[in-house]
Amino acid sequence: MLNRLKQILEMIRFSHTLFALPPAMLAAVMAWTRSGESGPLETRRVVQELVGILLCMVAARSAAMAFNRIADRRIDAENPRTEMRHIPAGRLSVFSVALFTIACCVAFVAATCLFLPNRLPLMLSVPVLLVLFLYSYTKRFTALAHFWLGLSLMLAPVCAWIAIRGQVVMTDVTDLLPAVVLGGAIMLWVAGFDMIYACQDVAVDIKAGLHSIPVRLGVAGALRLAAVCHLAMIALLAVLPLVYPPLSWIYGAGIAAIAALLIYEHALVRPDDLTRVNTAFFNVNAIVSIGLFVIGSVDLFFG
Repeated sequence: MLNRLKQILEMIRFSHTLFALPPAMLAAVMAWTRSGESGPLETRRVVQELVGILLCMVAARSAAMAFNRIADRRIDAENPRTEMRHIPAGRLSVFSVALFTIACCVAFVAATCLFLPNRLPLMLSVPVLLVLFLYSYTKRFTALAHFWLGLSLMLAPVCAWIAIRGQVVMTDVTDLLPAVVLGGAIMLWVAGFDMIYACQDVAVDIKAGLHSIPVRLGVAGALRLAAVCHLAMIALLAVLPLVYPPLSWIYGAGIAAIAALLIYEHALVRPDDLTRVNTAFFNVNAIVSIGLFVIGSVDLFFG
């Protein structure tokens, strides 16, 4: 059983949770900072909310990835790049992965009840899971699937904010604006790097009748649109201090560094050379995600 769980965690690339977790944690730090303006926060409450957000993030992301592997198992089997994934290769059964998916869904909903004090997370738990699961089918009918993936990760900072400030949001929806701006930047970032990643599968997607920006616009067009998305991401991050004034010059310096990293990411990939896509996708984006959280948190705690 432990070996099967290890293989499932390998299949869903559990370590890549760091793509979604840091933006959620930055939103949490921002929400705690705003809540602390009206008085000191209770340590017990902060710890409880932190545990709840971590459990929800890990459970939701794990459920979505496992469901995606089930939904895409036949597509993966026809793609030389993915044919050795665990389900197509026969290392894991659909039944065992489905049980894992259900367990993660139950854990996600339970965490909203046990650790998050306001009722909005529980009310939104099933709709959030539906958004995550529906992504797995979007490429079957629309080239905008990359933006649906971006929407899925946009939910991370928005939901973290709601988990902490849900009572305020229910009476004043404009309180959610900082999380929406941060989430919008995350959506554009994810959509952009997913377009870059999808450039590897253009021929396979065309043969399978799947939709993507590289299929629709070609590799060169997809790389240009990805660059536009990342430029818009930087613009939204630059706007964030206008709706969340506690952020200062430290955050601004961090955004400049992130812009430089994204320029480097795009320099790694060319229409006639996709050999460094994995470097751009995994290494650079991990630094962007963690760096955004670290810089924002340092600014709010010590700026």
